Amino acid sequence: MSDLVDWSFAAKVATRVAARRPGLVGYERRALEADLVELTAQAEGLVAEETGLVSAAGPARARVTDRPGWVEANVASFQRLLRPVTEKLEAAQAASPIPRVVGAHVSGTQVGLLLGWLSTRVLGQYDQLLIEDERPEDQDIVYYVGPNIVGLERRFGFPPREFRLWLALHEVTHRAQFTGVPWMRDHFLSLVNNTLESVDPDPKRLYEGLRRAVDEIREGRHPPDEGGLLALLATPEQHAAIQEIAGLMSLLEGHGDVTMNRAAADRIPNAGRFDRVLHERRQQAGVAKVMTSLIGLDAKLRQYAQGEAFIEAVEAAGGPKLFSRVWDAPEWLPSWPEIREPRRWIERATPGAVAVG
Repeated sequence: MSDLVDWSFAAKVATRVAARRPGLVGYERRALEADLVELTAQAEGLVAEETGLVSAAGPARARVTDRPGWVEANVASFQRLLRPVTEKLEAAQAASPIPRVVGAHVSGTQVGLLLGWLSTRVLGQYDQLLIEDERPEDQDIVYYVGPNIVGLERRFGFPPREFRLWLALHEVTHRAQFTGVPWMRDHFLSLVNNTLESVDPDPKRLYEGLRRAVDEIREGRHPPDEGGLLALLATPEQHAAIQEIAGLMSLLEGHGDVTMNRAAADRIPNAGRFDRVLHERRQQAGVAKVMTSLIGLDAKLRQYAQGEAFIEAVEAAGGPKLFSRVWDAPEWLPSWPEIREPRRWIERATPGAVAVG
Protein backbone atom coordinates (compact mmCIF):
# COMPACT_ATOMS: atom_id res chain seq x y z
CA MET A 1 0.00 0.00 0.00
CA SER A 2 1.24 3.46 -0.89
CA ASP A 3 1.71 5.86 2.01
CA LEU A 4 0.44 8.67 -0.18
CA VAL A 5 -2.92 7.06 -1.05
CA ASP A 6 -4.67 4.53 1.15
CA TRP A 7 -5.93 2.37 -1.70
CA SER A 8 -7.80 -0.03 0.55
CA PHE A 9 -9.69 2.89 2.07
CA ALA A 10 -10.30 4.31 -1.42
CA ALA A 11 -11.90 1.02 -2.45
CA LYS A 12 -14.15 1.02 0.63
CA VAL A 13 -15.29 4.60 -0.02
CA ALA A 14 -15.94 3.92 -3.72
CA THR A 15 -17.88 0.74 -2.94
CA ARG A 16 -20.09 2.62 -0.47
CA VAL A 17 -20.82 5.29 -3.07
CA ALA A 18 -21.55 2.64 -5.72
CA ALA A 19 -23.86 0.72 -3.37
CA ARG A 20 -26.24 3.69 -3.14
CA ARG A 21 -27.66 2.72 -6.54
CA PRO A 22 -29.70 -0.47 -6.96
CA GLY A 23 -28.04 -3.55 -8.43
CA LEU A 24 -29.39 -6.52 -10.36
CA VAL A 25 -31.15 -9.57 -9.01
CA GLY A 26 -29.82 -12.99 -9.98
CA TYR A 27 -32.09 -13.76 -12.94
CA GLU A 28 -31.51 -10.28 -14.43
CA ARG A 29 -27.77 -10.71 -14.32
CA ARG A 30 -27.91 -14.20 -15.82
CA ALA A 31 -30.08 -12.99 -18.71
CA LEU A 32 -27.76 -10.03 -19.31
CA GLU A 33 -24.67 -12.25 -19.26
CA ALA A 34 -26.20 -14.64 -21.80
CA ASP A 35 -27.13 -11.76 -24.09
CA LEU A 36 -23.74 -10.05 -23.92
CA VAL A 37 -21.74 -13.23 -24.50
CA GLU A 38 -23.74 -13.82 -27.67
CA LEU A 39 -23.82 -10.19 -28.81
CA THR A 40 -20.14 -9.56 -28.14
CA ALA A 41 -19.27 -12.45 -30.45
CA GLN A 42 -21.67 -11.10 -33.07
CA ALA A 43 -20.23 -7.60 -32.72
CA GLU A 44 -16.70 -8.90 -33.19
CA GLY A 45 -17.57 -10.31 -36.60
CA LEU A 46 -19.28 -7.10 -37.65
CA VAL A 47 -16.34 -4.96 -36.55
CA ALA A 48 -13.83 -7.15 -38.38
CA GLU A 49 -15.94 -6.89 -41.51
CA GLU A 50 -16.20 -3.10 -41.21
CA THR A 51 -12.61 -2.27 -40.23
CA GLY A 52 -10.47 -5.12 -41.50
CA LEU A 53 -8.88 -5.32 -38.04
CA VAL A 54 -8.75 -8.90 -36.78
CA SER A 55 -7.71 -9.61 -33.22
CA ALA A 56 -4.57 -11.68 -32.81
CA ALA A 57 -5.72 -12.63 -29.30
CA GLY A 58 -8.58 -14.91 -30.30
CA PRO A 59 -12.31 -14.42 -29.65
CA ALA A 60 -13.43 -11.62 -27.33
CA ARG A 61 -14.58 -12.55 -23.85
CA ALA A 62 -17.47 -10.68 -22.24
CA ARG A 63 -17.75 -10.21 -18.49
CA VAL A 64 -20.71 -8.64 -16.71
CA THR A 65 -19.72 -7.00 -13.45
CA ASP A 66 -21.47 -4.97 -10.79
CA ARG A 67 -20.33 -1.55 -9.62
CA PRO A 68 -18.19 -2.85 -6.73
CA GLY A 69 -16.51 -5.23 -9.18
CA TRP A 70 -15.73 -2.33 -11.51
CA VAL A 71 -14.38 -0.36 -8.56
CA GLU A 72 -12.12 -3.24 -7.50
CA ALA A 73 -10.63 -3.58 -10.99
CA ASN A 74 -10.10 0.14 -11.40
CA VAL A 75 -8.60 0.71 -7.96
CA ALA A 76 -5.99 -1.88 -8.93
CA SER A 77 -5.56 -0.11 -12.27
CA PHE A 78 -5.17 3.30 -10.61
CA GLN A 79 -2.63 1.90 -8.17
CA ARG A 80 -0.47 0.47 -10.96
CA LEU A 81 -0.92 3.48 -13.21
CA LEU A 82 -0.03 6.07 -10.59
CA ARG A 83 2.86 4.15 -9.02
CA PRO A 84 5.56 6.33 -10.67
CA VAL A 85 3.78 9.45 -9.41
CA THR A 86 3.08 8.21 -5.88
CA GLU A 87 6.66 7.08 -5.37
CA LYS A 88 7.94 10.56 -6.20
CA LEU A 89 5.22 12.22 -4.17
CA GLU A 90 6.06 10.08 -1.15
CA ALA A 91 9.67 11.25 -1.31
CA ALA A 92 8.55 14.86 -1.61
CA GLN A 93 6.05 14.42 1.19
CA ALA A 94 8.82 13.74 3.68
CA ALA A 95 9.26 17.50 3.94
CA SER A 96 5.53 18.20 4.02
CA PRO A 97 3.79 19.34 7.23
CA ILE A 98 0.83 17.07 6.38
CA PRO A 99 0.99 13.88 8.50
CA ARG A 100 1.47 10.84 6.25
CA VAL A 101 -1.41 8.80 7.67
CA VAL A 102 -3.80 11.75 7.52
CA GLY A 103 -2.71 12.53 3.96
CA ALA A 104 -3.18 8.93 2.84
CA HIS A 105 -6.72 8.86 4.21
CA VAL A 106 -7.57 12.23 2.66
CA SER A 107 -6.36 11.25 -0.80
CA GLY A 108 -7.89 7.77 -0.40
CA THR A 109 -11.24 9.36 0.37
CA GLN A 110 -11.07 11.67 -2.63
CA VAL A 111 -9.98 8.94 -5.05
CA GLY A 112 -12.71 6.69 -3.66
CA LEU A 113 -15.39 9.34 -4.19
CA LEU A 114 -14.27 9.88 -7.78
CA LEU A 115 -14.22 6.16 -8.59
CA GLY A 116 -17.53 5.60 -6.84
CA TRP A 117 -19.13 8.31 -8.94
CA LEU A 118 -17.64 6.93 -12.16
CA SER A 119 -18.89 3.43 -11.29
CA THR A 120 -22.47 4.68 -11.55
CA ARG A 121 -21.86 6.05 -15.07
CA VAL A 122 -19.71 3.54 -16.95
CA LEU A 123 -21.55 1.14 -19.25
CA GLY A 124 -18.76 -0.83 -20.89
CA GLN A 125 -15.00 -0.87 -20.84
CA TYR A 126 -12.18 -2.44 -22.76
CA ASP A 127 -9.17 -1.03 -21.01
CA GLN A 128 -5.54 -1.95 -21.45
CA LEU A 129 -4.82 -0.47 -18.03
CA LEU A 130 -6.90 -3.20 -16.43
CA ILE A 131 -4.61 -5.97 -17.65
CA GLU A 132 -2.84 -7.67 -14.75
CA ASP A 133 0.08 -9.76 -15.95
CA GLU A 134 0.02 -12.13 -12.99
CA ARG A 135 -3.71 -12.89 -13.48
CA PRO A 136 -4.13 -14.27 -17.02
CA GLU A 137 -7.82 -14.91 -16.44
CA ASP A 138 -8.39 -11.15 -16.13
CA GLN A 139 -6.55 -10.20 -19.31
CA ASP A 140 -8.25 -9.09 -22.51
CA ILE A 141 -11.77 -8.82 -21.08
CA VAL A 142 -14.63 -6.71 -22.41
CA TYR A 143 -16.35 -5.48 -19.24
CA TYR A 144 -19.99 -4.48 -18.97
CA VAL A 145 -21.40 -2.82 -15.83
CA GLY A 146 -24.71 -4.62 -15.62
CA PRO A 147 -26.77 -2.37 -13.30
CA ASN A 148 -25.93 0.73 -15.32
CA ILE A 149 -26.90 -0.90 -18.62
CA VAL A 150 -30.22 -2.27 -17.36
CA GLY A 151 -30.97 0.98 -15.53
CA LEU A 152 -30.48 3.02 -18.71
CA GLU A 153 -32.61 0.61 -20.75
CA ARG A 154 -35.46 0.96 -18.28
CA ARG A 155 -35.16 4.71 -17.91
CA PHE A 156 -35.34 5.42 -21.65
CA GLY A 157 -37.31 2.39 -22.82
CA PHE A 158 -34.46 1.05 -24.95
CA PRO A 159 -34.99 -2.32 -26.70
CA PRO A 160 -32.47 -4.38 -24.71
CA ARG A 161 -31.07 -6.58 -27.49
CA GLU A 162 -30.53 -3.62 -29.80
CA PHE A 163 -28.90 -1.51 -27.12
CA ARG A 164 -26.63 -4.30 -25.94
CA LEU A 165 -25.40 -5.04 -29.45
CA TRP A 166 -24.81 -1.32 -29.98
CA LEU A 167 -22.68 -1.13 -26.82
CA ALA A 168 -20.81 -4.29 -27.75
CA LEU A 169 -19.90 -2.83 -31.16
CA HIS A 170 -18.17 0.12 -29.51
CA GLU A 171 -16.21 -1.92 -26.97
CA VAL A 172 -15.21 -4.63 -29.46
CA THR A 173 -13.95 -1.93 -31.83
CA HIS A 174 -11.57 -0.78 -29.12
CA ARG A 175 -10.42 -4.34 -28.56
CA ALA A 176 -9.76 -4.66 -32.29
CA GLN A 177 -7.67 -1.48 -32.18
CA PHE A 178 -5.46 -2.82 -29.40
CA THR A 179 -5.26 -6.49 -30.36
CA GLY A 180 -5.56 -6.17 -34.14
CA VAL A 181 -2.86 -3.49 -34.49
CA PRO A 182 0.31 -5.27 -33.28
CA TRP A 183 2.11 -2.22 -31.88
CA MET A 184 -0.84 -0.27 -30.42
CA ARG A 185 -0.89 -1.60 -26.86
CA ASP A 186 2.83 -1.14 -26.24
CA HIS A 187 2.78 2.31 -27.82
CA PHE A 188 -0.19 3.44 -25.76
CA LEU A 189 1.26 2.18 -22.49
CA SER A 190 4.64 3.74 -23.27
CA LEU A 191 3.00 7.13 -23.75
CA VAL A 192 1.15 6.79 -20.45
CA ASN A 193 4.17 5.52 -18.50
CA ASN A 194 6.60 8.08 -19.93
CA THR A 195 4.22 10.90 -19.10
CA LEU A 196 3.61 9.75 -15.54
CA GLU A 197 7.26 8.95 -14.83
CA SER A 198 8.17 12.54 -15.65
CA VAL A 199 5.63 14.03 -13.21
CA ASP A 200 7.23 15.67 -10.19
CA PRO A 201 4.46 17.60 -8.44
CA ASP A 202 4.07 19.09 -4.98
CA PRO A 203 2.00 16.78 -2.72
CA LYS A 204 -0.14 19.73 -1.68
CA ARG A 205 -1.22 20.16 -5.31
CA LEU A 206 -2.56 16.59 -5.37
CA TYR A 207 -4.63 17.03 -2.21
CA GLU A 208 -5.95 20.40 -3.33
CA GLY A 209 -6.71 19.14 -6.85
CA LEU A 210 -8.60 16.11 -5.59
CA ARG A 211 -10.58 18.29 -3.20
CA ARG A 212 -11.57 20.67 -6.02
CA ALA A 213 -12.55 17.76 -8.26
CA VAL A 214 -14.87 16.31 -5.62
CA ASP A 215 -16.37 19.75 -4.94
CA GLU A 216 -17.15 20.09 -8.64
CA ILE A 217 -18.92 16.72 -8.71
CA ARG A 218 -21.06 17.84 -5.77
CA GLU A 219 -21.98 20.99 -7.70
CA GLY A 220 -23.03 18.98 -10.74
CA ARG A 221 -19.97 19.56 -12.91
CA HIS A 222 -17.55 17.01 -14.39
CA PRO A 223 -13.98 17.60 -13.16
CA PRO A 224 -12.20 16.08 -16.20
CA ASP A 225 -13.74 18.90 -18.27
CA GLU A 226 -11.18 21.22 -16.70
CA GLY A 227 -8.18 19.09 -17.59
CA GLY A 228 -8.54 15.99 -15.44
CA LEU A 229 -6.52 14.81 -12.48
CA LEU A 230 -3.32 14.39 -14.46
CA ALA A 231 -3.46 18.02 -15.59
CA LEU A 232 -3.53 19.04 -11.93
CA LEU A 233 -0.11 17.41 -11.49
CA ALA A 234 1.51 18.26 -14.82
CA THR A 235 4.09 20.92 -15.54
CA PRO A 236 3.75 23.07 -18.69
CA GLU A 237 6.25 20.78 -20.45
CA GLN A 238 4.15 17.72 -19.64
CA HIS A 239 1.05 19.22 -21.20
CA ALA A 240 2.61 18.52 -24.60
CA ALA A 241 2.85 14.83 -23.71
CA ILE A 242 -0.74 14.87 -22.47
CA GLN A 243 -1.79 16.32 -25.82
CA GLU A 244 -0.08 13.44 -27.61
CA ILE A 245 -2.17 11.00 -25.59
CA ALA A 246 -5.25 13.16 -26.22
CA GLY A 247 -4.69 12.92 -29.97
CA LEU A 248 -4.51 9.14 -29.81
CA MET A 249 -7.59 8.93 -27.58
CA SER A 250 -9.55 11.19 -29.90
CA LEU A 251 -8.61 9.04 -32.90
CA LEU A 252 -9.54 5.77 -31.15
CA GLU A 253 -12.82 7.08 -29.78
CA GLY A 254 -13.76 8.70 -33.09
CA HIS A 255 -12.97 5.46 -34.89
CA GLY A 256 -15.03 3.56 -32.31
CA ASP A 257 -18.05 5.79 -32.92
CA VAL A 258 -17.69 5.70 -36.72
CA THR A 259 -17.33 1.92 -36.77
CA MET A 260 -20.21 1.41 -34.36
CA ASN A 261 -22.55 3.61 -36.37
CA ARG A 262 -21.61 2.07 -39.72
CA ALA A 263 -21.91 -1.50 -38.47
CA ALA A 264 -25.23 -0.69 -36.79
CA ALA A 265 -26.75 1.12 -39.77
CA ASP A 266 -28.76 -1.82 -41.15
CA ARG A 267 -29.04 -3.84 -37.96
CA ILE A 268 -29.99 -1.51 -35.10
CA PRO A 269 -33.01 0.71 -35.95
CA ASN A 270 -32.71 2.69 -32.71
CA ALA A 271 -28.96 3.40 -33.01
CA GLY A 272 -29.54 7.10 -33.66
CA ARG A 273 -31.64 7.44 -30.53
CA PHE A 274 -29.08 5.58 -28.43
CA ASP A 275 -26.38 7.94 -29.69
CA ARG A 276 -28.39 11.07 -28.87
CA VAL A 277 -29.24 9.91 -25.36
CA LEU A 278 -25.67 8.97 -24.48
CA HIS A 279 -24.28 12.21 -25.85
CA GLU A 280 -26.77 14.09 -23.71
CA ARG A 281 -25.77 11.95 -20.77
CA ARG A 282 -22.18 13.08 -21.44
CA GLN A 283 -20.63 9.84 -20.31
CA GLN A 284 -20.22 7.47 -23.23
CA ALA A 285 -18.04 4.50 -22.35
CA GLY A 286 -14.85 4.10 -24.30
CA VAL A 287 -11.33 2.83 -24.49
CA ALA A 288 -9.01 3.47 -21.52
CA LYS A 289 -11.75 4.86 -19.30
CA VAL A 290 -9.43 5.59 -16.43
CA MET A 291 -6.96 7.33 -18.69
CA THR A 292 -9.53 9.54 -20.37
CA SER A 293 -10.75 10.67 -16.97
CA LEU A 294 -7.21 11.41 -15.85
CA ILE A 295 -6.36 13.53 -18.90
CA GLY A 296 -9.68 15.34 -19.04
CA LEU A 297 -10.88 13.87 -22.34
CA ASP A 298 -13.67 11.73 -20.94
CA ALA A 299 -16.57 14.19 -21.20
CA LYS A 300 -15.26 16.46 -23.96
CA LEU A 301 -17.59 15.19 -26.60
CA ARG A 302 -16.41 17.83 -29.05
CA GLN A 303 -13.02 16.11 -29.02
CA TYR A 304 -14.64 12.76 -29.83
CA ALA A 305 -16.48 14.56 -32.63
CA GLN A 306 -13.14 15.90 -33.86
CA GLY A 307 -11.89 12.31 -34.10
CA GLU A 308 -14.89 11.45 -36.27
CA ALA A 309 -14.38 14.61 -38.36
CA PHE A 310 -10.72 13.65 -38.87
CA ILE A 311 -11.73 10.24 -40.25
CA GLU A 312 -14.36 11.79 -42.54
CA ALA A 313 -11.88 14.34 -43.91
CA VAL A 314 -9.19 11.72 -44.52
CA GLU A 315 -11.61 9.37 -46.26
CA ALA A 316 -12.93 12.23 -48.37
CA ALA A 317 -9.37 12.89 -49.54
CA GLY A 318 -8.21 9.32 -50.09
CA GLY A 319 -10.86 6.85 -49.05
CA PRO A 320 -10.59 4.14 -46.39
CA LYS A 321 -7.23 3.08 -47.82
CA LEU A 322 -5.67 6.41 -46.86
CA PHE A 323 -7.16 6.32 -43.37
CA SER A 324 -5.82 2.79 -42.83
CA ARG A 325 -2.30 4.26 -42.83
CA VAL A 326 -2.85 5.30 -39.22
CA TRP A 327 -2.49 1.61 -38.29
CA ASP A 328 0.83 1.16 -40.15
CA ALA A 329 3.17 2.45 -37.43
CA PRO A 330 3.18 4.91 -34.51
CA GLU A 331 4.68 7.66 -36.66
CA TRP A 332 1.55 7.62 -38.82
CA LEU A 333 -0.74 8.40 -35.91
CA PRO A 334 -2.14 11.94 -36.14
CA SER A 335 -0.95 14.45 -33.59
CA TRP A 336 -3.47 16.46 -31.61
CA PRO A 337 -3.00 19.49 -33.94
CA GLU A 338 -3.51 17.15 -36.91
CA ILE A 339 -6.73 15.80 -35.40
CA ARG A 340 -8.03 19.34 -35.24
CA GLU A 341 -6.73 20.19 -38.72
CA PRO A 342 -6.91 16.97 -40.77
CA ARG A 343 -5.40 18.60 -43.85
CA ARG A 344 -2.05 18.67 -42.04
CA TRP A 345 -2.02 14.87 -41.67
CA ILE A 346 -3.37 14.38 -45.20
CA GLU A 347 -0.56 16.51 -46.59
CA ARG A 348 1.99 14.57 -44.54
CA ALA A 349 0.60 11.20 -45.64
CA THR A 350 -0.02 12.10 -49.29
CA PRO A 351 1.97 15.15 -50.44
CA GLY A 352 -0.05 17.05 -52.99
CA ALA A 353 -3.41 15.63 -51.95
CA VAL A 354 -6.39 17.97 -51.64
CA ALA A 355 -8.03 17.90 -48.21
CA VAL A 356 -11.81 18.14 -48.06
CA GLY A 357 -13.43 19.62 -44.95
